[in-house]
Amino acid sequence: MNQRIGFVMDPIGSIQIKKDSTFAMMLAAQRRGWSLWYLEIGDLVLRDGEARGWMRPVEVCDDPLNWYRLGDPVQRPLAWLDVLMMRKDPPFDIEYVYATYVLDWAKQAGCLVVNDPQSLRDANEKVFIHAFPHCAPPTLITRQAQDIYRFQAEHGAIVIKPLHGMGGASVFRLLPGDPNLNVVIETLTDRGRAFCMVQRFIPEIEQGDKRILLVDGEPVPYCLARIPAPGETRGNLAAGARGEARPLSARDRWIAEQVGLKLRARGVLFAGLDVIGDFLTEINITSPTCIRELDAACGLDIAGDLLERIAVRLQGGGVVSRP
Repeated sequence: MNQRIGFVMDPIGSIQIKKDSTFAMMLAAQRRGWSLWYLEIGDLVLRDGEARGWMRPVEVCDDPLNWYRLGDPVQRPLAWLDVLMMRKDPPFDIEYVYATYVLDWAKQAGCLVVNDPQSLRDANEKVFIHAFPHCAPPTLITRQAQDIYRFQAEHGAIVIKPLHGMGGASVFRLLPGDPNLNVVIETLTDRGRAFCMVQRFIPEIEQGDKRILLVDGEPVPYCLARIPAPGETRGNLAAGARGEARPLSARDRWIAEQVGLKLRARGVLFAGLDVIGDFLTEINITSPTCIRELDAACGLDIAGDLLERIAVRLQGGGVVSRP
């Protein structure tokens, strides 16, 4: 059956198709014969209790010089689509939250929204690891400088980052006695007006920050270890890290099992776990990446597997109730 699938994403003309997971999903849907529809977050509309959107038909091609062709925009109910993929990158700001409210109405009208809009709000990528303290390093969410001082006194070297960012932006490693500690805290907490995340520094970052992808709660058998560039401690490709595909370890699989069932129950069909050494550091559900890199390195079709799970959901199977 020809399904209609929409993608809420960043401007398609600005993506790097060699490493863009949304583009991999678009290619996989097109291979299945599904019709593709393109939206940006500003195209969403809520009118008299009906979620609508300005959407354009789109065709994609795996060509770095000419990778998309858009048709004319038309406004339609979002429930006209069978599936709507929410793939807008962070920052996870108030506009992002407003967009999930519109997607709630689309879901109520019968559109399968991936990932579930309520879970996008509830399972914050930095905060949700507190549901798995047995998997994570010591972690603190706070606005208070005094909490951070005590945490560092207890754990020594720490990593501090904002709750809303991505790609290693504004991530700081701070050693005991670091003269920049106060200014970093002031900056990230906006002098006590914003929450930040603090974790014990994990020295195994030198061996890579592993991205483990989950498709409907099940781990892909390989992870992408993102090895920091020389002089860096950030394992983010956007910060210059080098990606290396590796089989999952027994500990990786155990962590994926702990997290996967809860995510699946929350309607999260695609997620990315960040694991450093033996510790879960983040759970990414907004727009996880690394499909293209793992497909190329390991001969996988991760987006195709995801579309197959989505097809099962559309046929009324595989649905798990929220706990």
